[in-house]
Amino acid sequence: MSEKNSEGKRTARERLAVEREKQRTAERRRRALIVGASVVGVLGLAAVIGVVAANAGKSKSTKSSGPVVAPSGAQGKDSLAIPVGKDGARSTLTVWEDFRCPACQAFETTYRSTIHELTDSGRLRVEYHLVRLIDGNLGGTGSLRAGNAAACAQDAGRFRDFHDVLYENQPEETNDAFSDNGRLITLAGKVGGLDTATFRTCVDGGTHDAWVNKSNTAFKTAGLTGTPTVLLNGKNIYQDQTMTPAKLKQLVQQADKR
Repeated sequence: MSEKNSEGKRTARERLAVEREKQRTAERRRRALIVGASVVGVLGLAAVIGVVAANAGKSKSTKSSGPVVAPSGAQGKDSLAIPVGKDGARSTLTVWEDFRCPACQAFETTYRSTIHELTDSGRLRVEYHLVRLIDGNLGGTGSLRAGNAAACAQDAGRFRDFHDVLYENQPEETNDAFSDNGRLITLAGKVGGLDTATFRTCVDGGTHDAWVNKSNTAFKTAGLTGTPTVLLNGKNIYQDQTMTPAKLKQLVQQADKR
């Protein structure tokens, strides 16, 4: 082989090696770009998901922590009490209750007719405070949803009747059935004149959600731990093991004579 031919082959091999190196470099660059683009895409998608999740969380929390809208006629500190009965009554019964609470239902079942009799006769005024203790203990939103619906019924002037219907149709404590606004609206049909477009909008829109939450906070701040908490003229009568509807009536009658 001549020296000239040998030099030509060597030069060709060198050019081929250079070309292959260029191709390898280009391939590495292409792969780097693909990986980089994938990372950016994943990060971008994660950012979008994060924004959506954050906004969803804000939307949910804003509903519960938005403006506090007290129901019509609410009274007391921060307008957290729904009154039933005449303002001039000598005795006041303060009731902290949760519509999912079975003990509250038991109290209502036992004392309802006596309380109605005393309020209708003008001798007793009841102040209802709605809380969501069971929601906190067992999870769910039934206490909140029912509390909001009851406040909507107060706006319509039908609180007491709807209050009674909720307890008459209370689900099992572990069944969060009251979290369904549709069920609450169906129950409202049992109260004459309550199931209106205005009532439905109030229920579905959670108009009084923040108010119920504020009442629940007041319950905790006051150091109260159980529902129902029932106070007659400031004295806890629910803890009195000797209390009966007849004794409650007697205490109210005694207060009238003072």
